Parts: sequence; structure tokens; C-alpha cells
Amino acid sequence: MTSSEAGRFDAIVIGGGHNGLACAAALGRTGRKVLVLEAADRLGGAAGTHEFAPGFRVSSLAHILNRLHPEMVAGLDLRKHGLALSAGAIPSVALSSAGDPLVLDGAYGERLDGTIDAADRSGWSELRSLLFRQAGILKPFLSRRPPDLGAMSLGQASLLGSAALSLRRLGKEEMREFLRMVLMNVADVLDEHVGDDRLKGLVAFDATLGAHLGPRSPTSLLGLYYRLAGEVAGVTGAQALPKGGMGAVAAALARAAEAAGCKLRPSAVVGRIMVEKGRACGVTLDDGEEIRARTVVSAINPVTTFLDLVGPRHVDTGFVRRLGHIRMKGDAAKLHLALDAPPRFAGLAEEAHRGRLVIAPSVDHVEKAFNPAKYGAYSPEPVMEITLPSLGDPSLAPAGACVLSAVVQFAPYALKQGWEAGKPKFLAAIMAVLECHAPGIGRSVQHAELLTPADIEARFRMPGGHWHHGEMQVDQMLMNRPVHGADGYDTPLDGLFLAGAGSHPGGGISGAPGWNAAKRVVEVRG
Repeated sequence: MTSSEAGRFDAIVIGGGHNGLACAAALGRTGRKVLVLEAADRLGGAAGTHEFAPGFRVSSLAHILNRLHPEMVAGLDLRKHGLALSAGAIPSVALSSAGDPLVLDGAYGERLDGTIDAADRSGWSELRSLLFRQAGILKPFLSRRPPDLGAMSLGQASLLGSAALSLRRLGKEEMREFLRMVLMNVADVLDEHVGDDRLKGLVAFDATLGAHLGPRSPTSLLGLYYRLAGEVAGVTGAQALPKGGMGAVAAALARAAEAAGCKLRPSAVVGRIMVEKGRACGVTLDDGEEIRARTVVSAINPVTTFLDLVGPRHVDTGFVRRLGHIRMKGDAAKLHLALDAPPRFAGLAEEAHRGRLVIAPSVDHVEKAFNPAKYGAYSPEPVMEITLPSLGDPSLAPAGACVLSAVVQFAPYALKQGWEAGKPKFLAAIMAVLECHAPGIGRSVQHAELLTPADIEARFRMPGGHWHHGEMQVDQMLMNRPVHGADGYDTPLDGLFLAGAGSHPGGGISGAPGWNAAKRVVEVRG
């Protein structure tokens, strides 16, 4: 056993995904010597860009930015380090096989292009404004460390006071409406304001994306609030495609970390977090190398962190039991198609193909797509979010060809028939839906890559294949994330902190867990 790097680092960050890199860069800027250890042979984790067919590159999992933490972007000067986003607002397009598509300017723009009656235009305008105001109340909580109810700091008390003031400013009627709506399901909220199936299907899809929920499930509106609280380039609720795919975000963070003096080591598999006298003091790699540090930050799954790397014997049984109850079985699959030519979606203008295309024809369709997942079956008529990133970034595909990237729901991790047998059948179901909306697309496919939750688990070391590292539902958010005793980035072990998507505020390409965890380390460790 060697210890060639013993004593050289103030902090070790386990996991070189975007949250780990954000945490390392932030710590490095304080003058600390930081080491990032990534098990894969390249940095970025799930926030990567990979070649899935010769000449075709695609964002590995998440493919749209809608909540990149603005404080982190400015604090690490990511634009100086190469982060470039698609120019202009990217529209959202609600596709329909029964009629014209509906195009929203931006992610949730007020302007609706397509045939829609005046009552729905007015209802959408009212609902959109209401939801943005209500999401604004929650936004401060989703960008900072969650309140510590047992030992609340002055700053956290001030945050709660500000939220209460924002709620009061809504006025009595709207405050009552917020308290009524916050735990409602998204289907009921939509029914109260709009009637257009395309619009309702798109919003219902967004509210349940990445979750084991249907639009009629209680609290499903929370997923929409979470999305609306995000921002890109200062625009709340906006969305963007990074030039070069999502790996460009990780690359900018890696350059920021290196500029801050951090050492980045891919192909370094952590086998154990060393614990001495109740505190974390370093790590042991799979090859036996020991690396000591005053602080260890885990930016990987919290269950893996404690049950595999720390070991249950170092934490109490109640804490272990709570970890075992975290719901983290994924329901989302990722499809990549290498096409010999750009597809044409029926009724859609050429420029709109550069937007985010959603196939979720109605609330009922999304609900029916979810139902089989409750019983371990995939949806025979899946709903999906599609981008054609090479239309705006030709570097992702050969000349004249096109990349299609789609997040597909619902695909349960624990498929009853098993994914070895179910995967080709699910791919056929997805292609049948695509063919309905883009006739002839099947003949253009040169190569297809479908990542089921089981594939996501294996490729990205995500237990359950859940890319949020745990369901984003009310009992697993804020001070309940990931569990009591490991909330707010602290853990039961002195010197060990959490910084991954399993921590507050959760998943998505935001960098907020890593950025906030770094601030907590500085606050606690000095």
C-alpha cells in the first residue's frame, strides 16, 4: 500500500461530474489544494458528450440546460473558460399527430404560435404568470443551503423571512392560491386554466420528467415549480443547448478547476473512504494507494458513499435504514439516433426543428404512458423530449447528417421481463411513435443507441439508473435530501461532505449542489 500523495491535499473530491468539478473549482479558489478523483477514463460523468457512432456525438444524458446556477457561472467565470450556449431563445414545440404543432417562444413563452382559441391564449397567459410568481417564492431555497431547523443561522432565518415576505406580497387571494396549489397535481391545475390538449400535455410532461409520477399524482406540480425556478443567462425559465453538447459544460468547469490549482485524476477508482476516530481522513484507491486530506467531499450517489465507501459500521443503524428508503429507481431512458439526413416533423416549420420537441399529446396520454411503469412494464406509447442538436451545432454530426437526442418516459428500472429482452421491444415502440410524427425517419437511421435505466446505472455508476440520484418529491427535497442526518451537505462523519445530485437542491445540470457544498466546507472547516 502506498501513500505517495499523502499530506499534499486539503480536500479530496470524489467524482468528476459537473457537481464535483464545481465544488473543486470553488474550493480551489479559496487557496486550498484540491484533488478530484474520477472513476471513469474522462471527466464529466453524466454531463458528458460522447461519440455513439462514427462521426456522431451527443450529450450523454441531459441535453438541455435550464437551471445552470448563475452564481456559479459568474463566480467561476465559465464563459472565459469556454462555455458557449445556443444563440437566442429555444422554442418548446408540442407535437400532435392529430393536428398542427403548438410552438411556445422560449421554454414557457407567453406567445403561442399555432391554431389555438382566444380563451386558451388568455388562460395560458394567466397561468404562466401565476406559476412563475409562485416558483419565485421557492427559488431562493433551491439556490442555497436548505434551512437547518435544529440550528438555524441568522442568514437562514433571513431567507425564511424573505420567503414569507414574498408570499405576503402576493396578496391575500394569491397567497391562499399558492398554499392551495403547492401540493396539487399538475393535471388539476391545468384543467382549471386551459383546455388545449397539446399545451396541457407539454406542461404535464415537463412536470413529471425524470420522476416516477403521472400528471394526476399528488404533488406533481412541484416538478414544474423546480423547472420554472431555474434560469439560463439571466432569463428565468429559459432553456439552452450548449455548443459541443453537455460535455462542454463539464469541460469549462474542468478548466476553471485547473485554473484554480486543482489536480484532476480520471481513471482513479476510490475503493474506500478512510475513517479514523469518527472522522474522514482520506481515501484508498482500488489499487491500494492511500491519499490523505483534511476534508473529503463525495459528489457521487449518497448511498454508494456511505454503504460502499464508508461502510455501515461507521454510521448508526437508523441512518443506514433511512438511506435504504431513498427512492432512486429511474423511469427515464435516453435515445440517440445517427440519421443520414435531418428528419422532418409533420406540420413543423424548418426553424422550429432547432427547438425542444415534445411528444405528449395530452394529459391523459402522459398518464396512460405512466401507468405501466407502476407494474414494472414500459410504456407501449412512450412520451418524449427530442432535440436535434446538430442543426445548430454541425460539429456533432458528419456533413448532411443529423443527431437526434431524446429523453423517453416511462421505462422502469426494474422491468419485469428484464431489459435484455425488453430493450429491442421498447426501441421498436419508440420508433413507432417517432414514425408517426416524422414519417420516414426509420429509413434514415444509421445507428441507434438506447440507454435504459439499467444501462445508465452501469455506465455512469448511478444506483437505480436515476439521474437525479433520488426522486425529486416533497419527502426527498430541501432538508430531507438525501436523508435526515446528511442534509445541507453535512454528514454524520466529521470531515466528510456531500456535493452530488442526491443532495439539495437535486438533479439537473445546475452545479448548485457542488457550488453550495464548497461554501459549506469553507464555513465549517475555515
